[in-house]
Amino acid sequence: MRRWKTAKGLPEASAIQEESEDNMKAAKRKEDVFYTMYIQMAGKILEAAETFIDLLHNYENIPEKVSAMKILETECDSQSHDIMQELKESFITPFDREDISEITREMDDIVDCLEEAANAFDMYGIKEMKPEAQIMAEKTVQAIRELDVMFRHLSEIKKNKVVLEQIVEINRIENEGDILYRKYIKELFEKEKDPIELIKWRHIYQLVEDSLDSCENVANILEAVVLKFA
Repeated sequence: MRRWKTAKGLPEASAIQEESEDNMKAAKRKEDVFYTMYIQMAGKILEAAETFIDLLHNYENIPEKVSAMKILETECDSQSHDIMQELKESFITPFDREDISEITREMDDIVDCLEEAANAFDMYGIKEMKPEAQIMAEKTVQAIRELDVMFRHLSEIKKNKVVLEQIVEINRIENEGDILYRKYIKELFEKEKDPIELIKWRHIYQLVEDSLDSCENVANILEAVVLKFA
């Protein structure tokens, strides 16, 4: 630590204040690193979600679109590893280390589920898209868009209500997604006569629902973070 002394050997008040301000700025820069990394990862997740919804609405060139999803999933994995590495090396974090770890894991799971669902269309040889899958996927993409907005305002968590508003909205979307999932699973078992097709579509519906659940999990963790700052 730097030491400034007066003629009597005591630190000058201005020097102490200057050092304190320098330390605060350094801490702020360290916190900003995490916020920036989260914004970048949320943007990449949104890109993956939009690629996934394009696959479902424009069901052609399946192998190429699945490959694009795999590339985006790998990039998200890399961003997740970068955040965890930064967490290991940092003494200063914007909020609890456990929360950062859990948020990062759940964000990674969002893309993992979407990539696995995209791959299932190719792997299972799905010939025709079901509108139910499109509707469920739209809910997931809607939640991911809200996550993207939320992370762009995360650095203002102590003074801005946007984060809390986005949390409420994501929970609302997830509740709607739950209702759709149960409805479509019920209809699938009632109408699908081919047991193999039933197994395929049940798996795909579950993956899309799991991705939406991970969106809600991220929101719930951040809600707890908000309460800690209250």
